[in-house]
Amino acid sequence: MSVVVLISGRGSNMQALLDAGLPVAAVISNRADAAGHQIAARRGIVAAAIEHSEFRTREEFDTALAAEIDRHSPRLVALAGFMRILSPGFVARYSGRLMNIHPSLLPAFPGLDTHRRALAAGVKVHGCSVHFVSDQLDRGPIIIQAAVPVRPRDTPDLLAARVLRVEHLVYPRAVRWFLDDKLVVHDGVVSVRGNDAQLVYSDRD
Repeated sequence: MSVVVLISGRGSNMQALLDAGLPVAAVISNRADAAGHQIAARRGIVAAAIEHSEFRTREEFDTALAAEIDRHSPRLVALAGFMRILSPGFVARYSGRLMNIHPSLLPAFPGLDTHRRALAAGVKVHGCSVHFVSDQLDRGPIIIQAAVPVRPRDTPDLLAARVLRVEHLVYPRAVRWFLDDKLVVHDGVVSVRGNDAQLVYSDRD
């Protein structure tokens, strides 16, 4: 029933998973200086760093990463601010049990710099999406989304902070659904047994 979490930085979504009492077996980063290691250490969670810069190719790094993940035999691998594009072979290895959270309402604004792009596009709602990872960047089946209003005086930082609060709400929910065998994927569309809400709207500042 365990989860391995992959991070690259501060690990706030990882902390949200821990705060929700989810069974995180290990935290792995691609940077030894990732601040999330300190959070894991305080919680008594095994933490490891595999520096991507030490490998010649993406595939070599992914092979080493997979070996470290498999030491813990996780049921789910959860990306939580893991800033690496994964190779098709890695994605296939964990197909159906590789999950990510992305700071936009996919399919809008895949990739980086989502908050600035949302403001430039003039959208009136923004948010985040939890999805299964596929071999197409940020295009995997969507599990749950959370939406927030875009305020007239928003900056990318203000909007990012509002989105981050709902990220911390929905990511643990999606992981729990997975561990409880409540997720069903049919023709690329995810449903939840029990009709649990797959859209959250928050108008809190």
